[in-house]
This record gives sequence, structure tokens and C-alpha cells, in this order.
Amino acid sequence: MSAHNEESSTLIGEEPTDDELAAGEATVLEAAADAAGQRLDQWLAAKLGPELSRSRVQALIKQGAVSIAGRKVLEAKRKLTVGETIEILVPAPEPAEPQGEDIALDILYEDDELIVINKPAGLVVHPGAGNWTGTLVNALIHHCGESLSGIGGVRRPGIVHRLDKETSGVMVVAKTDRAHKALSEAFADHGRTGDLERAYLALVWGIPQRPTGTIEAALGRAADRVRRAVVSESRDDARHAVTHFSVVERFGEGQQAFAAASLVECRLETGRTHQIRVHMAHIGHPVIGDPDYGQAFRTKANRLPEPLKAKVNAFPRQALHAWLLEFRHPTTHLTMRFEAPIPGDMEELVGDFRKL
Repeated sequence: MSAHNEESSTLIGEEPTDDELAAGEATVLEAAADAAGQRLDQWLAAKLGPELSRSRVQALIKQGAVSIAGRKVLEAKRKLTVGETIEILVPAPEPAEPQGEDIALDILYEDDELIVINKPAGLVVHPGAGNWTGTLVNALIHHCGESLSGIGGVRRPGIVHRLDKETSGVMVVAKTDRAHKALSEAFADHGRTGDLERAYLALVWGIPQRPTGTIEAALGRAADRVRRAVVSESRDDARHAVTHFSVVERFGEGQQAFAAASLVECRLETGRTHQIRVHMAHIGHPVIGDPDYGQAFRTKANRLPEPLKAKVNAFPRQALHAWLLEFRHPTTHLTMRFEAPIPGDMEELVGDFRKL
């Protein structure tokens, strides 16, 4: 294998195969005096950044892509010694454009300009780290085929808004540049000056004190740099966020034996990442089943009767569903309204809470 300088490394996906590693580029480095005692991942990230982040380096170490003196090293925290030779293999890059895949879609409407779908829980919207295939974009490329006239000169669907992987519900996707521009502007404005309405249903822990309310709290990155959190407006990464909520149903109200819950409708005035999930947790009513923002409330399930207790503990996702989407068509200018019923798993859970 030949040696390359730091600039020759390539940043690619998260899960290289053995064949890809074998075909990858090798970067060989020598630990100088300043490397003594440093963690392997920290030192490599400093040497190979910004092409390779520290998290990317850690992933490659775990996958056996880093060796010292010819032997694989699988511990990112391994301390370096002066004079050691470190080799890192970076797999060949993934294709630049996602490929079409035959994935079933629940299509609510389609014409030459756009397509509206009811996204199931578990479907990732766009290819990314750890999810390069099996996404909504892959499904749409296969389904739409030649009807995609191109977004930015590339024959691909135009994603103008997203739903989290485990959130179900209505989404609209552009098929033309014209539709993409018009819909993007509408979603960026969040309906303040045009015809756009979005509503979600969330099954949350507890019963809000007021039947309706507004949560206005800026969101930024949490300490782990992955999740979001309510932060001070003065922070550099703070993003203004507003959620309006109303209580649709109350479960277990007026009794002390069991944990109470509510079915809440949320309407967005802004569209930040994980906004509803973070905002509802912020006011003490996290979404049931939320693995990121509802962990502190998981013990509440112990106060539920069987079989509801078991069903809540086994529920694999946040109980959040985008049930309504209304927007103005980019070419006909007609107002279009689409609704998607709560999916079966969430409806069953709501039905069981009604029995409290």
C-alpha cells in the first residue's frame, strides 16, 4: 500500500465492508514527540481534519480500518508512543447520487409537479450517515422515474420538509424545480403569509394544566451534539421555535392509581429539528415512547395496569403522527388539504389508554 498525505483521505459512509476497506486509500503517519500520550482518535482527527471528524475516525477504528505497526487497533482511547507508525484505511466513497429502490409507498396524491405520501414510521426521509439506502428518496426515485424533471439540474425528488424516522404522517415532495421553489418558500415562511397548515397528534405523559397553550423556547444543540435542547436565545446556535398545542383527550384524569396521559394536537409556527418532541418534554409532557427526550419518564409505565404497561414498554418509537398538511399548489394555486389517520400501532396504544 502506498502512503498519502492528510489531504488524500476521503470522507464517506459509516459502514464500510471488508472489500471496501481493502480497496480504500491508505494514509500512513508517524507519531512525533507531540503525539506521546495522546488518544489515538484525538490525534488522528487532528491530523486528518477537517476531512475526517473525530466521530468518523472512531467509527473507522471500530471497523478495523486503523493499524499500528501492522496490527489492527480497535480501541479509540489507546495512547500513542513516539515513533509508532499509524495506518488508516478510508473506504472508497459511496456513489454521489442515491439510487432508486422498489419500496412500497402510501401515495395520497400525485401530479406532474408534486407527490403527497403518508410516510410510515421507520422510514428515513433522506440518505445520510448510517442510512444510505432504503430511504424515502430512494423509493421516490424508483416510483417517479422519468416524471422527475430535475431539482437543481439533477433528476431527484425535492425534499421541502422532513419527518423524523420514527414519526409517521403526511409529507409533500416536489418533482420539479418550480414546485420545489414555491413549496420551499411556503415551508420557510411556515404559513405566516400564505396557505400552509401542519398539525400533529402526540400521545404524551401527563395532562397539561391548560387545554391550550403556546411553547416559545429557542432550540439548539444539546451537550451530546446530537440531540436538541431548549437553550438561551443568546447562544450562537439558538433558533427561535414556537409550538401551539391543544389537548384532544385526557386519559386517567381524576384518579391517582395510574399514570395519566393525553392526546395532544400540535401546530408548528416554526419547523426546527425535533421541535415538538423537545418542546413537549420541556413543559413536562414528553411524547410516550420517545427514546431521546422521554427517558426520564419511562418509569411512569410502571404505574400502568397490565397489559397497557407491557405495551408502553414495548412501543418502539415516539407516538407522534403528522395527521394534517394543507398547502397551496405551486401551479394551480388551489388550496390542497391532506389527512392521514393515526397508524395502527399508535391507534391501538391510544385505545388502551382510553380504558384507564
